[in-house]
Amino acid sequence: MKYEVIITSDRTMMSNHHGKEFLGFIATGPPIAMSERLWLYLAAPKPKVDDLGRPVEAPYGLRKIEAVLVNAGFNAAIIDPDHLDKHVDSAKIVMIGHHDYFAYGPPSSEWWSLTGLEPINRRSFIRLMESPAIRRAKKNGAKIIVGGPAAWQWLYETEFVEKWGVDTIVEGEGERVVVKLVEKALRGEPLPRYVYVGVDNAPGVNEIPVIKGASVNGLVEIMRGCPRGCKFCSVTLRPLRFIPLEKILAEVEVNLRAGVKSTILHSEDVLLYYADGVKPRPDPLIKLHKEVLERIGPDGSVAWSHASLAAIKYAEENYRLISKLMHEYILSEHRKFIGVEVGIETGSPNLARKIMVAKSAPYPPEEWPSIVEDAFRIMHENKIIPAATVILGIPEETPDDVVKTIELIDRLKPYRSIIVPMFFVPMGVLKNNNKWFLRDQLKPEHIEALKKMYEHTIYWAEDIMKVYMDSPRYLPVKALLKYFLWYVKYKVNKYMVKLEEIVKK
Repeated sequence: MKYEVIITSDRTMMSNHHGKEFLGFIATGPPIAMSERLWLYLAAPKPKVDDLGRPVEAPYGLRKIEAVLVNAGFNAAIIDPDHLDKHVDSAKIVMIGHHDYFAYGPPSSEWWSLTGLEPINRRSFIRLMESPAIRRAKKNGAKIIVGGPAAWQWLYETEFVEKWGVDTIVEGEGERVVVKLVEKALRGEPLPRYVYVGVDNAPGVNEIPVIKGASVNGLVEIMRGCPRGCKFCSVTLRPLRFIPLEKILAEVEVNLRAGVKSTILHSEDVLLYYADGVKPRPDPLIKLHKEVLERIGPDGSVAWSHASLAAIKYAEENYRLISKLMHEYILSEHRKFIGVEVGIETGSPNLARKIMVAKSAPYPPEEWPSIVEDAFRIMHENKIIPAATVILGIPEETPDDVVKTIELIDRLKPYRSIIVPMFFVPMGVLKNNNKWFLRDQLKPEHIEALKKMYEHTIYWAEDIMKVYMDSPRYLPVKALLKYFLWYVKYKVNKYMVKLEEIVKK
């Protein structure tokens, strides 16, 4: 079977990352201490595909676009990048999505700035676009349409737009606009070079389809948008919508039929599913977890993509909800913990008030450091392992703000977690700021903050690996990670000295 619309991405996206979503973040860095081939094996091994080159698991955003087009009657499918040559001669349209096309997003831009080395995800994507299959598709007259969360990055790489013959860039949610674009392309009509999907044109819940094939590691969306309004985040520019439980369960079933027994509940704040503003409500969250866990069974794994620290604190202190969800529903003989991404961003109440005033809600921003500490304690006590982000170089940041962050990181030492530094990237309300934070802007306080986050993460890394990869099938991956950690420990002190010399200059 040949497809007239093929949907794809590069290898760093088209992988299930050994069934461990967090390993995918390794592709945001350059290959360190090992070859690029080994680095890709660690971060993004090739997925299982069928005879047509369709991956069993594919990125969730691509699955949504595939479902919209199939529902509209188009002959469309997601194809693994290694199998594009089977379809490019029949393809009229090649659609490409990515989370970080050119490594301008966090944390890719940070690793690039710190090391001076191009991250793997950028290298991998450029290889895809310059591959014989993509070149042949374009030579045959296929239209190239790109989109996804990182569509904005094409505006910084206009020479590649021309070089690769990109016809249309879609920035924003694509469900409502993609059908018309495909219809135009198939009729041979001129396509717009750039399409921005704002709040007024965002798809409603009824326009967001159920996926047709399995998503990477069973990711299932439970809501879109976020009510907290952080100035550095683009998600806050989207309207808030809750996905009905029946649609969520339908997608869990799609994943189970494909043999994917894991489920990642995806939202910018899982605990705000059908919440009362920013206050979690127990009933919808308990029902959601109960229904999902009944379907995946005691052997299936579950995780939360993101949760806010304020919601964790509020849910536990008012309803004992975190304890209830974990000990009555989630934890089992096979599920000994869950992972989640959380945002610390700063330890300074002053900076929090300026750039993320509602992130602490329903508590005041003046209490932000204690909110973070309380939430980390709650997660530690309830077997939740957070991967936390801290942003350095936010506009209006002062040395005292960074010192407050350092002091907070020190107080988080007793709690099992990973803390990842990120350099400020102009996004969200601050998109037009254009003041990227780079290595040559580091101050002594930033160096100290980087050291503290490194020391915290190294302290907990091996402990986390023990529970994160307790199956014998992860032995090769664990061996590579242990070697990588050893190399990092060996190199980091020398590198910190180098950074300090740069700062003095």
